[in-house]
Amino acid sequence: MPRTLKTEAEEFRQMAQPQNRTPLRNFLVAFAVGGLICFGGQVIQEIIMVFGPDKDTASMIVAIVLIVLGGIFTGLGWYDELGQFAGAGAAVPITGFANAVVSAAMEFRQEGLVLGTGARMYSVAGPVLTFGVVTAFLIGLIRALI
Repeated sequence: MPRTLKTEAEEFRQMAQPQNRTPLRNFLVAFAVGGLICFGGQVIQEIIMVFGPDKDTASMIVAIVLIVLGGIFTGLGWYDELGQFAGAGAAVPITGFANAVVSAAMEFRQEGLVLGTGARMYSVAGPVLTFGVVTAFLIGLIRALI
């Protein structure tokens, strides 16, 4: 069913309602949810290591699994609900990165694959990726010269 302007306005009004949550409660919920996401990643890593890969390889596989799960949950609309509940606890782990990329891609998909999804997908995460790559390159270059 296509979304109407009325349902979007109602949804915005509901999101804009002030929440009766104290800073301590926000902190505790964010800490608990972020910790549970990381705990889940650790459990996945331990399960993978049972099948033979070493810790480094298992860690890479876990990162991929968490990014894929974050993208799937964003596509299904579940990650937005988790973000509303958990705040920074859902945004900080690697699943939050997947959420940022997938939600931007979903938002601009109507503009087409290249100019919409492809170009705007990294509008939020692109600067972070660029900064990370440039910083890693510079540190590697400094280390190689020293």
